[in-house]
Amino acid sequence: MPGSPLQRYLHSFIPAAPLATFRLAFGLLVLASVVRFWAKGWIAELYLQPKFFFSYYGFEWVRPLGGYTYGLFVVCVLCALLVAVGYWYRTAAVGLFLSFTYIELMDKSTYLNHYYFVSLVALLLMVLPAGRYFSLDAYRHPARWRNQVPRWTVDALRLLMGIVYVYAGLAKLNSDWLVHAMPLRIWLPAKNDLPLLGPLLSQVWVAYAFSWFGAFYDLTVPFFLLNRRTRPMAYATVVVFHVLTAVLFPIGMFPYVMMVAALIFFPAAWHERVLGHLRRLLRRPAPVALLAAAPLVYRPAVRHALLLGLGVFFLVQLLLPFRYLLYPRELFWTEEGYRFSWRVMLMEKMGQVQFKVVDGRTGRARLVNNYEHLSLLQEKMMSTQPDMLVQFAHYLRDYYARRGVHAPQVYADAYVSLNGRLGKSLIDPTVDLARVRDDLRPKPWILPFDDEITGL
Repeated sequence: MPGSPLQRYLHSFIPAAPLATFRLAFGLLVLASVVRFWAKGWIAELYLQPKFFFSYYGFEWVRPLGGYTYGLFVVCVLCALLVAVGYWYRTAAVGLFLSFTYIELMDKSTYLNHYYFVSLVALLLMVLPAGRYFSLDAYRHPARWRNQVPRWTVDALRLLMGIVYVYAGLAKLNSDWLVHAMPLRIWLPAKNDLPLLGPLLSQVWVAYAFSWFGAFYDLTVPFFLLNRRTRPMAYATVVVFHVLTAVLFPIGMFPYVMMVAALIFFPAAWHERVLGHLRRLLRRPAPVALLAAAPLVYRPAVRHALLLGLGVFFLVQLLLPFRYLLYPRELFWTEEGYRFSWRVMLMEKMGQVQFKVVDGRTGRARLVNNYEHLSLLQEKMMSTQPDMLVQFAHYLRDYYARRGVHAPQVYADAYVSLNGRLGKSLIDPTVDLARVRDDLRPKPWILPFDDEITGL
C-alpha cells in the first residue's frame, strides 16, 4: 500500500451500494421528470409551437427536431430507465447525458439549475462504476459484479453535491438577500392563502428568517451530512427545507432530486440495508458467488485517465461560477456570467420590451408584436436578459429582410425592475441591435444599474 495519505486514499475501497442506490434513484427521478414534462404538454408548447429558439453560445446548431423531438424524449426516458435498472448501463448513461443535455440546450429560455445538475450527474455516471452492483448487467454477467469500488468514485458525487450547495450559499451572501430579504419579501406574501403557514408569510421577519436560514443551510449542510453525529438531523433539515421549497415555489422536480441525491452522504451500510430490502421485495437474492466478488481495481492507465478527467471536471465546476468577475458591472442587472453558477432563486426580475424595426433605405419604422414570434415563457425570459434581446433582434433582422425590408435596423426599449426597485431602461435604445455581435464579451450598450448590490 502506498505511503502518502493521498495515495492511501486513492487506493482505498468502499462498498459499491451507495453508487447503486444513487443510480437507481436518480434514473427513476429523471424518468418521472421527463414523463411529467410530456404529460403536461410542454414538449409541444416549448419546442414545437414557437417560431424561434434562443440558442446557447457555441451551440447554435442545437435545435428542436420538429416531430422527431418526441423521439428524443423517448430516448431520454428509455435511457433513464436503463440507467436505473443497470441494463446496458454504460451505453444508457451516455445516451441519457446526450439526450437530456440536447433537450436542455434547445432553448435558453427553459434554463433551470436542476437541468444543469442532471446533465452533470449523467456525465459523471458515464465514467463511474455505478452499474457493477445490484444491476441487471451484473446479474446477467457475473464477472462484472463488484461489491467494492474505489472510494473516490462515491466521493465524486458527494463533492458535486457539496459544490452545488456551497456555491448556492455563497451566492446568497449579498445585500439584497441578507439586508433587504429580497426577493423573498416579494414572493412569500403571495402565498398567504396557504393553510397554517399562510398568515405568517406576510410578516417581514419571516422573509428575513427564510433568507438568513437559506444562506446558512446551503453553506453548511454538506458538512453536517458528512458528519456521522449530525447526519440524521441534517438530512431531516434537507427534507423539511426542500418540502417547503416545493410547496412555496413552482420549481418542478428539483426539491425531490436534491432530497434523493443527498442520500449519497449516508454510510454504505445504510445503502446495503436499502438494497437488501429491495432484493427481498423483488425476491431476487444475490448469488453467494456475487456477494463474495472482488473489489473493482482499475488498471493504472485507466485509473490515471479517470482521475485526470475528474480533476478537470471539478476544476471547471469550481472556477466557472466565478467567471462573472470578468465582467465590470452588476451581475444581477447584466446577467453576464449568471447561468451555470448555482445562483438559485436570487432575484425577482420583471421586464417589458418593445422592438422597432426600421427600413435602412426609407426610414420607415414598424413596431413588433413579440407574441407573434415567441411563446409566453420566451417573451418573459427574453425581456430581462440582454443576450436574448440580441438574439431576438437578429431573428427580427432576418425575418423582415426576407419580407422586403432593406438592411433592417432593430432597436429595443426595454424596461426592467429588479428585486422590487422601480423599473428603468436596461439597454441603450439608440443602439442598432441588428449590428451587435452575440458573443461572450462585455456588452457596453447595457445601461448602468445606478444602484449597488454588495457581496458575492
